[in-house]
Amino acid sequence: MGPGGDPRTILRQLFDVAVQAADPKAALRKHLPARPRGRTVVVGAGKAAARMAEAFEDLWDGPVSGVVVDRHGARADLTHIRLMTAAHPVPDAAGLRASAALLAAVKGLTADDLVVALISGGGSALLPCPAPGLSLDDEAAVNRALLASGASISAMNVVRAQVSAIKAGRLARAAFPARVHSLIVSDIPGDDPALVASGPTVPFVSRAAEALEIVAAYGMDMPQLVLSYLQQADDPPGPDDPMFARNGVHVIASAKLSLQAAARTAERLGFTSTILSDAIEGEAKDVGQDHARLIRERLTSSAAPQIILSGGETTVTLGHAPPGKGGRNTEYLLALALHIAGLSGVHALAADTDGIDGSENNAGAFADGGTVARIARAGGDAAALLAAHDAWSAFTLIDDLVVTGPTGTNINDFRAAVLWPAGAGDHSAH
Repeated sequence: MGPGGDPRTILRQLFDVAVQAADPKAALRKHLPARPRGRTVVVGAGKAAARMAEAFEDLWDGPVSGVVVDRHGARADLTHIRLMTAAHPVPDAAGLRASAALLAAVKGLTADDLVVALISGGGSALLPCPAPGLSLDDEAAVNRALLASGASISAMNVVRAQVSAIKAGRLARAAFPARVHSLIVSDIPGDDPALVASGPTVPFVSRAAEALEIVAAYGMDMPQLVLSYLQQADDPPGPDDPMFARNGVHVIASAKLSLQAAARTAERLGFTSTILSDAIEGEAKDVGQDHARLIRERLTSSAAPQIILSGGETTVTLGHAPPGKGGRNTEYLLALALHIAGLSGVHALAADTDGIDGSENNAGAFADGGTVARIARAGGDAAALLAAHDAWSAFTLIDDLVVTGPTGTNINDFRAAVLWPAGAGDHSAH
Protein backbone atom coordinates (compact mmCIF):
# COMPACT_ATOMS: atom_id res chain seq x y z
CA MET A 1 0.00 0.00 0.00
CA GLY A 2 1.36 3.40 -0.96
CA PRO A 3 1.58 6.55 1.15
CA GLY A 4 -1.50 8.55 1.98
CA GLY A 5 -2.39 11.96 3.36
CA ASP A 6 -2.98 15.46 2.08
CA PRO A 7 -0.04 16.58 -0.10
CA ARG A 8 0.18 20.04 1.42
CA THR A 9 0.12 18.64 4.93
CA ILE A 10 2.99 16.35 3.95
CA LEU A 11 4.96 19.21 2.40
CA ARG A 12 4.50 21.40 5.46
CA GLN A 13 5.53 18.50 7.70
CA LEU A 14 8.77 18.12 5.73
CA PHE A 15 9.48 21.85 6.03
CA ASP A 16 8.89 21.74 9.78
CA VAL A 17 11.20 18.73 10.12
CA ALA A 18 13.93 20.57 8.20
CA VAL A 19 13.60 23.65 10.41
CA GLN A 20 13.57 21.57 13.58
CA ALA A 21 16.78 19.81 12.50
CA ALA A 22 18.44 23.24 12.46
CA ASP A 23 17.11 24.29 15.87
CA PRO A 24 19.98 26.13 17.58
CA LYS A 25 19.46 24.67 21.04
CA ALA A 26 19.79 21.05 19.94
CA ALA A 27 22.76 21.94 17.74
CA LEU A 28 24.54 24.06 20.37
CA ARG A 29 24.33 21.36 23.01
CA LYS A 30 26.76 19.18 21.04
CA HIS A 31 29.37 21.91 20.47
CA LEU A 32 29.78 23.81 23.73
CA PRO A 33 33.41 24.73 24.52
CA ALA A 34 35.15 24.08 27.83
CA ARG A 35 34.82 26.82 30.43
CA PRO A 36 37.77 29.21 30.44
CA ARG A 37 39.86 30.33 33.39
CA GLY A 38 38.78 33.89 32.68
CA ARG A 39 35.63 35.52 31.35
CA THR A 40 33.12 34.12 28.85
CA VAL A 41 31.83 36.73 26.40
CA VAL A 42 29.17 35.97 23.80
CA VAL A 43 28.90 37.92 20.56
CA GLY A 44 26.62 37.05 17.66
CA ALA A 45 24.83 38.20 14.55
CA GLY A 46 22.27 36.80 12.16
CA LYS A 47 18.67 35.73 11.77
CA ALA A 48 19.19 32.96 14.34
CA ALA A 49 21.14 35.12 16.82
CA ALA A 50 18.31 35.66 19.32
CA ARG A 51 17.41 31.98 19.46
CA MET A 52 21.08 30.96 19.64
CA ALA A 53 21.77 33.36 22.51
CA GLU A 54 18.70 32.13 24.40
CA ALA A 55 19.82 28.53 23.91
CA PHE A 56 23.36 29.33 25.01
CA GLU A 57 22.19 30.94 28.25
CA ASP A 58 20.04 27.87 28.99
CA LEU A 59 22.93 25.47 28.35
CA TRP A 60 25.96 27.33 29.73
CA ASP A 61 27.10 26.42 33.23
CA GLY A 62 28.93 29.52 34.31
CA PRO A 63 28.94 33.32 34.23
CA VAL A 64 28.52 34.95 30.83
CA SER A 65 28.02 38.38 29.30
CA GLY A 66 27.85 39.74 25.80
CA VAL A 67 25.69 41.09 22.98
CA VAL A 68 24.06 39.72 19.84
CA VAL A 69 22.17 41.37 16.97
CA ASP A 70 19.15 39.96 15.15
CA ARG A 71 16.74 41.66 12.75
CA HIS A 72 14.10 44.11 13.95
CA GLY A 73 11.23 42.28 15.65
CA ALA A 74 13.32 39.47 17.11
CA ARG A 75 12.60 38.51 20.72
CA ALA A 76 14.46 36.40 23.27
CA ASP A 77 14.23 35.62 26.97
CA LEU A 78 17.76 36.67 28.00
CA THR A 79 19.26 37.51 31.37
CA HIS A 80 22.97 38.10 30.76
CA ILE A 81 23.35 38.55 27.00
CA ARG A 82 22.05 41.75 25.45
CA LEU A 83 19.88 41.49 22.34
CA MET A 84 20.04 44.33 19.82
CA THR A 85 18.09 44.51 16.57
CA ALA A 86 18.83 46.04 13.18
CA ALA A 87 17.56 46.17 9.62
CA HIS A 88 17.80 43.42 7.03
CA PRO A 89 18.61 43.23 4.12
CA VAL A 90 19.74 46.87 3.81
CA PRO A 91 21.71 48.01 6.88
CA ASP A 92 20.63 50.89 9.10
CA ALA A 93 21.98 53.03 11.95
CA ALA A 94 20.81 50.47 14.52
CA GLY A 95 23.14 47.94 12.89
CA LEU A 96 25.97 50.43 13.13
CA ARG A 97 25.36 50.72 16.88
CA ALA A 98 25.21 46.95 17.19
CA SER A 99 28.57 46.53 15.45
CA ALA A 100 30.10 49.04 17.83
CA ALA A 101 28.62 47.14 20.78
CA LEU A 102 30.09 43.82 19.60
CA LEU A 103 33.53 45.38 19.16
CA ALA A 104 33.29 46.98 22.60
CA ALA A 105 32.28 43.64 24.16
CA VAL A 106 35.54 41.97 23.09
CA LYS A 107 37.84 44.89 23.82
CA GLY A 108 40.57 44.40 26.42
CA LEU A 109 40.24 40.62 26.81
CA THR A 110 43.13 38.38 27.82
CA ALA A 111 44.43 34.98 26.75
CA ASP A 112 42.48 33.43 29.66
CA ASP A 113 39.16 34.70 28.29
CA LEU A 114 36.79 32.97 25.87
CA VAL A 115 34.66 34.58 23.16
CA VAL A 116 31.77 32.48 21.88
CA ALA A 117 30.62 33.74 18.50
CA LEU A 118 27.05 32.78 17.53
CA ILE A 119 26.91 33.39 13.79
CA SER A 120 24.10 32.79 11.30
CA GLY A 121 22.92 33.93 7.90
CA GLY A 122 21.79 37.54 7.66
CA GLY A 123 24.67 38.77 9.79
CA SER A 124 26.25 40.59 6.88
CA ALA A 125 23.45 43.17 6.70
CA LEU A 126 22.98 43.26 10.48
CA LEU A 127 26.63 44.19 11.12
CA PRO A 128 27.36 47.32 9.10
CA CYS A 129 30.76 48.69 10.08
CA PRO A 130 32.19 50.75 7.23
CA ALA A 131 35.88 50.47 6.50
CA PRO A 132 37.93 53.63 7.11
CA GLY A 133 36.89 56.37 4.70
CA LEU A 134 33.48 54.84 3.98
CA SER A 135 30.09 55.61 5.54
CA LEU A 136 26.91 53.74 6.43
CA ASP A 137 25.34 55.18 3.28
CA ASP A 138 28.18 53.65 1.26
CA GLU A 139 27.68 50.25 2.88
CA ALA A 140 23.92 50.45 2.29
CA ALA A 141 24.54 51.34 -1.36
CA VAL A 142 26.82 48.29 -1.65
CA ASN A 143 24.05 46.08 -0.28
CA ARG A 144 21.47 47.49 -2.67
CA ALA A 145 23.79 46.95 -5.61
CA LEU A 146 24.49 43.38 -4.50
CA LEU A 147 20.80 42.54 -4.04
CA ALA A 148 19.93 43.83 -7.51
CA SER A 149 22.85 42.11 -9.25
CA GLY A 150 21.78 38.46 -9.24
CA ALA A 151 25.12 37.46 -7.69
CA SER A 152 25.27 34.35 -5.51
CA ILE A 153 25.29 34.81 -1.75
CA SER A 154 28.91 33.64 -1.65
CA ALA A 155 29.96 36.30 -4.16
CA MET A 156 27.97 38.98 -2.36
CA ASN A 157 29.63 38.17 0.96
CA VAL A 158 33.11 38.43 -0.58
CA VAL A 159 32.29 42.03 -1.54
CA ARG A 160 30.62 42.83 1.79
CA ALA A 161 33.61 41.53 3.71
CA GLN A 162 36.06 43.77 1.89
CA VAL A 163 34.27 47.04 2.73
CA SER A 164 33.85 46.25 6.44
CA ALA A 165 35.84 46.86 9.61
CA ILE A 166 34.20 43.94 11.46
CA LYS A 167 33.73 41.17 8.89
CA ALA A 168 36.33 38.79 7.37
CA GLY A 169 37.94 37.88 10.70
CA ARG A 170 38.22 41.42 11.97
CA LEU A 171 35.97 40.83 15.00
CA ALA A 172 38.27 37.97 16.01
CA ARG A 173 41.23 40.31 15.57
CA ALA A 174 39.58 42.78 17.95
CA ALA A 175 39.13 39.98 20.52
CA PHE A 176 42.75 38.76 20.37
CA PRO A 177 44.46 37.38 22.50
CA ALA A 178 41.21 35.80 23.78
CA ARG A 179 40.30 32.43 22.29
CA VAL A 180 37.31 32.59 19.92
CA HIS A 181 34.93 29.63 19.56
CA SER A 182 32.63 30.18 16.55
CA LEU A 183 29.33 28.27 16.35
CA ILE A 184 27.77 28.72 12.94
CA VAL A 185 24.33 28.06 11.46
CA SER A 186 25.15 28.01 7.76
CA ASP A 187 23.01 29.55 5.01
CA ILE A 188 25.82 29.27 2.45
CA PRO A 189 25.80 26.62 -0.29
CA GLY A 190 28.82 24.46 0.50
CA ASP A 191 28.88 25.64 4.14
CA ASP A 192 32.09 27.69 3.94
CA PRO A 193 32.13 29.26 7.44
CA ALA A 194 34.11 32.26 6.20
CA LEU A 195 31.15 33.28 4.03
CA VAL A 196 28.36 32.95 6.62
CA ALA A 197 27.59 36.54 7.69
CA SER A 198 30.83 37.39 5.85
CA GLY A 199 32.88 35.60 8.49
CA PRO A 200 33.40 38.16 11.31
CA THR A 201 35.38 35.64 13.41
CA VAL A 202 36.73 33.33 10.70
CA PRO A 203 39.92 33.70 8.61
CA PHE A 204 39.16 34.89 5.09
CA VAL A 205 40.93 33.59 2.00
CA SER A 206 39.46 36.04 -0.53
CA ARG A 207 41.30 39.25 -1.30
CA ALA A 208 40.23 42.77 -2.23
CA ALA A 209 41.09 42.12 -5.89
CA GLU A 210 38.50 39.33 -5.98
CA ALA A 211 35.80 41.74 -4.79
CA LEU A 212 36.62 44.08 -7.68
CA GLU A 213 36.40 41.16 -10.11
CA ILE A 214 32.94 40.25 -8.79
CA VAL A 215 31.72 43.84 -9.08
CA ALA A 216 32.88 43.94 -12.71
CA ALA A 217 31.55 40.49 -13.61
CA TYR A 218 28.01 41.35 -12.50
CA GLY A 219 28.06 44.95 -13.71
CA MET A 220 27.25 46.26 -10.24
CA ASP A 221 26.42 49.93 -9.84
CA MET A 222 28.82 50.71 -7.00
CA PRO A 223 29.60 54.18 -5.61
CA GLN A 224 32.89 55.51 -6.98
CA LEU A 225 34.21 55.95 -3.43
CA VAL A 226 33.69 52.21 -2.80
CA LEU A 227 35.48 51.28 -6.02
CA SER A 228 38.37 53.55 -5.12
CA TYR A 229 38.58 51.99 -1.67
CA LEU A 230 38.63 48.44 -3.08
CA GLN A 231 41.49 49.35 -5.41
CA GLN A 232 43.76 50.16 -2.46
CA ALA A 233 42.23 48.13 0.39
CA ASP A 234 44.37 45.93 2.63
CA ASP A 235 43.59 42.23 2.53
CA PRO A 236 41.80 40.78 5.60
CA PRO A 237 43.61 38.46 8.03
CA GLY A 238 44.13 35.03 6.48
CA PRO A 239 44.28 31.47 7.83
CA ASP A 240 48.02 31.68 8.54
CA ASP A 241 47.60 34.64 10.90
CA PRO A 242 48.74 33.48 14.39
CA MET A 243 45.75 35.12 16.05
CA PHE A 244 43.58 32.25 14.75
CA ALA A 245 45.84 29.50 16.13
CA ARG A 246 43.77 28.75 19.26
CA ASN A 247 40.36 29.43 17.76
CA GLY A 248 37.70 26.86 16.89
CA VAL A 249 35.13 26.98 14.07
CA HIS A 250 32.10 24.65 14.02
CA VAL A 251 29.20 24.57 11.52
CA ILE A 252 26.46 23.26 13.82
CA ALA A 253 23.47 23.36 11.44
CA SER A 254 23.16 23.44 7.66
CA ALA A 255 20.88 22.72 4.73
CA LYS A 256 22.54 19.34 4.20
CA LEU A 257 21.64 18.08 7.67
CA SER A 258 18.09 19.42 7.44
CA LEU A 259 17.44 17.89 4.01
CA GLN A 260 18.67 14.54 5.29
CA ALA A 261 16.16 14.78 8.16
CA ALA A 262 13.35 15.61 5.72
CA ALA A 263 14.36 12.70 3.48
CA ARG A 264 14.18 10.28 6.41
CA THR A 265 10.69 11.54 7.20
CA ALA A 266 9.61 11.12 3.57
CA GLU A 267 10.81 7.52 3.62
CA ARG A 268 8.91 6.83 6.85
CA LEU A 269 5.77 8.18 5.17
CA GLY A 270 6.18 5.62 2.39
CA PHE A 271 7.77 7.73 -0.37
CA THR A 272 11.02 7.23 -2.17
CA SER A 273 13.08 10.37 -1.67
CA THR A 274 15.78 12.17 -3.63
CA ILE A 275 17.94 15.07 -2.46
CA LEU A 276 18.98 16.89 -5.63
CA SER A 277 21.50 19.08 -3.81
CA ASP A 278 21.88 21.16 -0.66
CA ALA A 279 23.76 23.86 -2.58
CA ILE A 280 21.66 24.86 -5.60
CA GLU A 281 22.38 28.36 -6.84
CA GLY A 282 21.30 30.27 -9.93
CA GLU A 283 18.46 32.48 -11.13
CA ALA A 284 15.30 31.44 -9.24
CA LYS A 285 13.05 31.31 -12.30
CA ASP A 286 15.60 29.26 -14.23
CA VAL A 287 15.94 26.76 -11.39
CA GLY A 288 12.15 26.52 -11.24
CA GLN A 289 12.00 25.71 -14.94
CA ASP A 290 14.76 23.11 -14.60
CA HIS A 291 12.98 21.43 -11.70
CA ALA A 292 9.70 21.38 -13.65
CA ARG A 293 11.48 19.55 -16.44
CA LEU A 294 12.85 17.03 -13.95
CA ILE A 295 9.39 16.52 -12.42
CA ARG A 296 7.90 15.77 -15.84
CA GLU A 297 10.62 13.20 -16.47
CA ARG A 298 10.13 11.58 -13.07
CA LEU A 299 6.37 11.32 -13.53
CA THR A 300 6.80 9.27 -16.71
CA SER A 301 9.86 7.24 -15.70
CA SER A 302 8.76 5.97 -12.28
CA ALA A 303 5.49 4.59 -10.98
CA ALA A 304 6.48 5.03 -7.33
CA PRO A 305 5.18 7.93 -5.22
CA GLN A 306 8.21 10.08 -4.55
CA ILE A 307 9.46 13.27 -2.94
CA ILE A 308 12.18 15.46 -4.45
CA LEU A 309 14.10 17.75 -2.05
CA SER A 310 16.64 20.50 -2.56
CA GLY A 311 18.27 23.41 -0.75
CA GLY A 312 20.76 26.20 -1.32
CA GLU A 313 20.09 29.80 -2.28
CA THR A 314 18.82 30.97 -5.63
CA THR A 315 18.97 34.61 -6.71
CA VAL A 316 16.63 37.11 -8.35
CA THR A 317 18.14 39.66 -10.72
CA LEU A 318 15.90 42.71 -10.36
CA GLY A 319 17.50 45.04 -12.87
CA HIS A 320 16.58 48.71 -12.72
CA ALA A 321 12.78 48.55 -13.03
CA PRO A 322 10.83 48.85 -9.77
CA PRO A 323 10.21 45.27 -8.56
CA GLY A 324 6.96 43.80 -7.33
CA LYS A 325 6.60 41.91 -4.06
CA GLY A 326 8.11 38.60 -3.13
CA GLY A 327 11.35 36.69 -2.74
CA ARG A 328 13.42 34.03 -4.41
CA ASN A 329 11.28 31.12 -3.18
CA THR A 330 7.98 32.43 -4.50
CA GLU A 331 9.73 33.44 -7.74
CA TYR A 332 11.12 29.91 -8.11
CA LEU A 333 7.72 28.41 -7.36
CA LEU A 334 5.80 30.60 -9.81
CA ALA A 335 8.25 29.65 -12.56
CA LEU A 336 7.82 26.00 -11.62
CA ALA A 337 4.02 26.39 -11.67
CA LEU A 338 4.10 27.82 -15.20
CA HIS A 339 6.05 24.80 -16.43
CA ILE A 340 3.93 22.13 -14.67
CA ALA A 341 0.62 23.76 -15.60
CA GLY A 342 -1.99 21.10 -16.26
CA LEU A 343 -0.04 18.23 -14.68
CA SER A 344 -1.86 16.11 -12.13
CA GLY A 345 -0.15 14.39 -9.23
CA VAL A 346 2.37 17.19 -8.52
CA HIS A 347 2.46 19.40 -5.43
CA ALA A 348 5.37 21.62 -4.40
CA LEU A 349 6.48 23.92 -1.62
CA ALA A 350 9.35 26.40 -1.58
CA ALA A 351 10.12 28.43 1.53
CA ASP A 352 12.92 30.21 3.33
CA THR A 353 13.82 28.40 6.54
CA ASP A 354 14.09 31.67 8.47
CA GLY A 355 10.35 32.22 7.88
CA ILE A 356 10.69 35.32 5.68
CA ASP A 357 11.01 35.13 1.89
CA GLY A 358 12.10 38.46 0.48
CA SER A 359 10.02 41.58 0.94
CA GLU A 360 6.89 40.30 2.71
CA ASN A 361 5.98 38.27 5.82
CA ASN A 362 5.55 34.85 4.21
CA ALA A 363 8.08 32.03 4.27
CA GLY A 364 7.11 30.83 0.80
CA ALA A 365 4.15 29.24 -0.97
CA PHE A 366 2.51 26.09 -2.35
CA ALA A 367 2.02 25.25 -6.03
CA ASP A 368 0.61 22.44 -8.14
CA GLY A 369 -0.51 21.74 -11.69
CA GLY A 370 -3.60 23.91 -11.25
CA THR A 371 -1.86 26.98 -9.82
CA VAL A 372 -1.65 28.94 -13.08
CA ALA A 373 -5.30 28.31 -13.92
CA ARG A 374 -6.42 29.39 -10.45
CA ILE A 375 -4.38 32.60 -10.74
CA ALA A 376 -6.07 33.29 -14.09
CA ARG A 377 -9.55 32.71 -12.62
CA ALA A 378 -8.66 35.17 -9.86
CA GLY A 379 -7.81 37.82 -12.46
CA GLY A 380 -4.05 37.43 -12.59
CA ASP A 381 -1.53 36.59 -15.29
CA ALA A 382 1.14 34.26 -13.86
CA ALA A 383 3.66 34.91 -16.63
CA ALA A 384 3.31 38.70 -16.36
CA LEU A 385 3.57 38.62 -12.59
CA LEU A 386 6.73 36.51 -12.83
CA ALA A 387 8.26 38.94 -15.31
CA ALA A 388 7.52 41.80 -12.88
CA HIS A 389 9.12 39.88 -9.95
CA ASP A 390 5.71 39.98 -8.27
CA ALA A 391 5.27 36.34 -7.29
CA TRP A 392 3.91 37.25 -3.86
CA SER A 393 0.92 38.92 -5.51
CA ALA A 394 0.33 35.85 -7.67
CA PHE A 395 0.13 33.49 -4.70
CA THR A 396 -1.84 36.02 -2.64
CA LEU A 397 -4.57 35.98 -5.31
CA ILE A 398 -5.19 32.28 -4.65
CA ASP A 399 -4.37 32.24 -0.91
CA ASP A 400 -1.45 29.82 -1.37
CA LEU A 401 1.20 31.60 0.69
CA VAL A 402 2.97 29.74 3.50
CA VAL A 403 3.20 31.96 6.59
CA THR A 404 5.20 30.67 9.56
CA GLY A 405 6.61 33.76 11.22
CA PRO A 406 10.33 33.91 12.12
CA THR A 407 11.61 30.42 12.89
CA GLY A 408 14.71 31.29 14.91
CA THR A 409 17.07 29.63 12.46
CA ASN A 410 18.33 30.20 8.92
CA ILE A 411 19.71 27.53 6.59
CA ASN A 412 18.31 29.14 3.44
CA ASP A 413 15.90 27.74 0.88
CA PHE A 414 13.90 24.54 1.35
CA ARG A 415 12.16 23.07 -1.68
CA ALA A 416 10.08 19.90 -1.84
CA ALA A 417 7.86 18.31 -4.49
CA VAL A 418 5.48 15.41 -3.94
CA LEU A 419 4.91 13.28 -7.05
CA TRP A 420 2.07 10.78 -7.40
CA PRO A 421 2.40 9.26 -10.89
CA ALA A 422 -0.84 8.19 -12.60
CA GLY A 423 -2.05 4.96 -11.08
CA ALA A 424 0.14 5.27 -7.97
CA GLY A 425 -2.77 5.86 -5.62
CA ASP A 426 -5.66 8.06 -4.71
CA HIS A 427 -3.59 11.24 -4.92
CA SER A 428 -2.63 10.95 -8.58
CA ALA A 429 -5.62 13.13 -9.44
CA HIS A 430 -4.74 16.02 -7.09
